[in-house]
Amino acid sequence: MALENQTVVSEFILVGFSDLSPQIQRFLFALFLLFYIFTVMGNLLVFTVLTVDPVLHTPMYFFLRNLSFVEICFTTVTIPKALVDLLAEDRSISFSGCALQMYFFFIFGSEECVLLGVMAYDRYIAICNPLRYSIIMSNKRCAFMALGSWIMSAVLQSGQITFVINLSFCNSNVIHHFFCDGLLVLRLACTETYLNNIIRFSADVFFLVIPFLVIFSSYIYILFTVLKMNSKEGRSKAFSTCSSHLAVVTLFYGTLMIAYLQPNNGSVDARCFAVFYCLVNPMLNPLIYSLRSKEVKVALRRRIWKK
Repeated sequence: MALENQTVVSEFILVGFSDLSPQIQRFLFALFLLFYIFTVMGNLLVFTVLTVDPVLHTPMYFFLRNLSFVEICFTTVTIPKALVDLLAEDRSISFSGCALQMYFFFIFGSEECVLLGVMAYDRYIAICNPLRYSIIMSNKRCAFMALGSWIMSAVLQSGQITFVINLSFCNSNVIHHFFCDGLLVLRLACTETYLNNIIRFSADVFFLVIPFLVIFSSYIYILFTVLKMNSKEGRSKAFSTCSSHLAVVTLFYGTLMIAYLQPNNGSVDARCFAVFYCLVNPMLNPLIYSLRSKEVKVALRRRIWKK
């Protein structure tokens, strides 16, 4: 639904998957709801176990606990609204609701990127500089890095969303996505968005490119260090501790880049990839870490037996 020319937009219409048949939409509703429940329950279980079990109060699991919390929030920002829209006739979202959804999507997405970078750095220190690990990755420093990343994400993304909500929107209010994607919202503006694009590009570099470079360089050093190890058991253990994190990074960055590097960000394919980084990846992360981590599996068994 498009508004009349020069009419100021007070709400947006999320097309979502309305171009699909009602039967497929009902199937997607059931599937998304099931995935969402598993995502929340799985990440909540990991978060709880890592919090209450003192054996797992190490830097690696401290950041994993933060990641589980971020995954719950990141999924909750977009999926509940998408579930409602799959069954409802009215797919509108208010201007303020759209702005809030974008803001929290930016914050939790940025925080996940930073956490993945910090977790790669943690593995680098553990494998390449193990004698100084307890000094470099002290509890105080880990807490400082976690708090600093939250503050940076909240403050810097506040600047980006402020410039977005001060734009004028007219002529069209249709967003061809199941959530308020920042890039698609900018395309609806009827005023100059050059500054917004500069800020968005800067945020992408800061929260996407820099953490990715940290991850890439960390694993380059890890690879060289592991290859120099004489012990086959040591190499196997080092690869085992990194494989879970590498799997999560590949899933997250892979789907995110494919979705946003497409010419038409609102296409069906882009929406499918968005489902992956908004829902499927957060659901798989607890399974990847709990299945690959012996300590987490032991802690889960210990808690279950106590109950």
